[in-house]
Amino acid sequence: MPKLQEAKEKGVYLTTEMQEFLSLCPCKTVGVTGSDGKTTTTTLIAKLLELEGYTVHLGGNIGKNLFASLDNIKPDDYAIVELSSFQLMKMQTSPNIAVITNLSPNHLDWHRDMDEYIEAKCNIFKYQAPGEKCIFNATNTITKSIAETHKNAVFFGKGEGDFSIRPDGIYKGNELILADSDILLRGAHNRENYAAAIAATYGLVSNETITKLAKSFGGVEHRIELVRIHKNISYYNSSIDSSPSRTKAALESFDKKVIVIAGGYDKNIPLDPLGDLFCRKAKAVVLMGNTGPKIKAVLEKCGYTGEIAEVKDMENAVNAATKFAIAGDDIILSPAAASFDLFKNFMERGNIYKKIVNEL
Repeated sequence: MPKLQEAKEKGVYLTTEMQEFLSLCPCKTVGVTGSDGKTTTTTLIAKLLELEGYTVHLGGNIGKNLFASLDNIKPDDYAIVELSSFQLMKMQTSPNIAVITNLSPNHLDWHRDMDEYIEAKCNIFKYQAPGEKCIFNATNTITKSIAETHKNAVFFGKGEGDFSIRPDGIYKGNELILADSDILLRGAHNRENYAAAIAATYGLVSNETITKLAKSFGGVEHRIELVRIHKNISYYNSSIDSSPSRTKAALESFDKKVIVIAGGYDKNIPLDPLGDLFCRKAKAVVLMGNTGPKIKAVLEKCGYTGEIAEVKDMENAVNAATKFAIAGDDIILSPAAASFDLFKNFMERGNIYKKIVNEL
């Protein structure tokens, strides 16, 4: 922006809301970023601390405006912030505890390239003080690689890391912290979210608190959210799934093939991974939005044998999916794309889907 550049050249101090909040916040801060899972992980951290008795302020990409709430934040409180790559892009202050859930191609319609996207994410720990920790996903190639630059890295991951995810639960070394049978949320990706949240709050909350939350927490809206069971067909809303990796996580949480409603705004990220995924996990696919034709081409290339329908709007998508379904089937809205071609945001997309489903 020429005007902003001109102001900067004249010595005007350019900053952002989150930069100023982290600089001025009087209490400990926990920041969460990543390509997938950051909202659920951020929510889990906030709920764990609240359940343990701390006063928590939740904000950033979710929750309230924390900068406007500074006068109400006390030194013994905790501020939990979800941070996008956009918010981190020019950040020069890092939270006291940082979490990177995972990294995969995303927002390449906005960032210059993948390197710039990763560089922005790294700002969440780049300016931490000595001794402050960052939690990394040990099973994600990119996060494992960038962790080499951090002197106080903590790892979580399936079968490895300081907080390891095993078939029977989440461990710290040989200590079972949370039994898998106590986790209400479905999906392997939510085990990762719990492991990241446990790593971030370790030493602050008890194992009893963790178990109590896990047994009762049903998830965040628009994330594999069960909307309704109608005529023995289950309808799920996972409108947050704005990338192939998120859709993979959602579909892998089901034990059988599902009917998928996919497609949306094109963020210029690779869609090829959807070929093998849908061949394995999709009984039928309903496509809409700008990426619909691209996803269809991927499916045709990989030899997908299930039913495919192309529609122009959500109402027709729900109707087409319902026609493909029989009693006992699961239908899920998991777009693998952003919402901005037909909707204001993923929340509007999910709410419209839920309204149509509830009116069936």
